[in-house]
Amino acid sequence: MRELPDPLTTLVRRGREPAVVQTVRSTLAAVISYVVALQLSREPLPLTAPLTALLVVQVTLYSTLTTSIRRVNSVVAGVLIAIGFSVLVGLTWWSLGLIILASLVIGRFVRVGEFVPEVAISAMLVLGVTQVTQTAWDRVLETLIGAVVGLMFDFLFVPPVWVQPAGDAIEELARRMRDLLLDIGREISGHMPVEEAAARLHAARRLDHDIVQVDASLRQAEDSLRLNPRVKEGLLFRVVLRTGLDALEIAAVVLRVSARTLTDLAKERRGEPLFPADVATALEEVFGHLARAVESFAVLITTQVRRSAEEAEARFARELAAGRSSRDQAAELLLVRVREHPGQWQLHGALLAEIDRILDELDVEKRSERLVEELDRHSREQHDRHPVMNRIRRRLRSSRYGWQSSGGG
Repeated sequence: MRELPDPLTTLVRRGREPAVVQTVRSTLAAVISYVVALQLSREPLPLTAPLTALLVVQVTLYSTLTTSIRRVNSVVAGVLIAIGFSVLVGLTWWSLGLIILASLVIGRFVRVGEFVPEVAISAMLVLGVTQVTQTAWDRVLETLIGAVVGLMFDFLFVPPVWVQPAGDAIEELARRMRDLLLDIGREISGHMPVEEAAARLHAARRLDHDIVQVDASLRQAEDSLRLNPRVKEGLLFRVVLRTGLDALEIAAVVLRVSARTLTDLAKERRGEPLFPADVATALEEVFGHLARAVESFAVLITTQVRRSAEEAEARFARELAAGRSSRDQAAELLLVRVREHPGQWQLHGALLAEIDRILDELDVEKRSERLVEELDRHSREQHDRHPVMNRIRRRLRSSRYGWQSSGGG
């Protein structure tokens, strides 16, 4: 009999979900910002402050910071536009059209992102009152209160690091790829009807949707690592997970191509086995090792984040080596059979090439090269983004080195 889940365990697990955390944090920040605005603003109901806090508080500290900046920029831009129009023309039907047009255009240039409509909204709300200047600066004040409260809330109560959900999503993707590889391996040893081959092809295509979901989870994890005081090696964690997902994505694409190859082969060999018995056995072994290698690869890149990867790395290396050995054996058997029966030799060659590509994408050396390339790219981007700070650091190092040399002399 299946045991019912513990209600307390279910509650704790749901309490750790990003949506639940986001709901609680946004509610608290909005209430606090409203209380603060009641003390500082002249408005009797300063609802702009909790509205701003509700919009700026995000699941990650990095997202909250960037959203706060864009939100404040949009409101200030709208207020300045409204003040300018109130001095020049006032509010008429044609000036309303002009202010909306100007706000939407200017919003594109002040880099407010998704808050471009907020520029026009702020301008219209301010322009529609009698005391334009007083209302304008009250709206700016309330926006600043909401943004500051949201930021302080996230600084004092740092959002969780969402690496674990991203790792779980990557492992779930790898398990689906493993199951598909095992299914292909089992069915390849006998007669594979075209309908079954097509079903495997559709399953391989559905992996694209899974990858999109994993990518969204990983982007959230990457944002949670930025500017987070809980994390000391955020860049390394981000690069390890991102390059790992890139490798799995390429492997999924190649897997889809392999399913297409087997579907074409099934169409050519209706009513007969796809391969002779010895070749089919060898290929089933290859796909079995590929399935376990993909799963071990996902465990490896996620356990590296947890700093307990030795067992996963050893298991992955074994499966990868066994997969290469089985692939070579299957290639020799296929070569003999192709010489005897040259029909569809190009499909056999394509299948072997696709197996090679998956093995190559999972290769340890290639993964190490990709990690180094990504770390170098991030270093170059940081150098180009902050040239002044880099020059100051170089001067400090040079002066410190000169001081040590003169002191040593």
